Amino acid sequence: MIKKLSKHGNSLALVIDRSILELLNINERTPLEISTDGMALVIVPSTGKKRRKAFVAALNECNRIYGDALKRLAE
Repeated sequence: MIKKLSKHGNSLALVIDRSILELLNINERTPLEISTDGMALVIVPSTGKKRRKAFVAALNECNRIYGDALKRLAE
């Protein structure tokens, strides 16, 4: 996907498609961490305690339901 920056006051803005926001469970209130390696811009949802707790709960539920099948696939 190729995107262009748009003028937003004295800054530039990157518009992220709704489908990507929904996939990553990001909305206008989600804190984002922005970093770079000098070549790429990396934007990830901040790993706050509440978000981390929800992720761990979802991961545990996934492992409970699919853990045996995932282990067999890994063999």
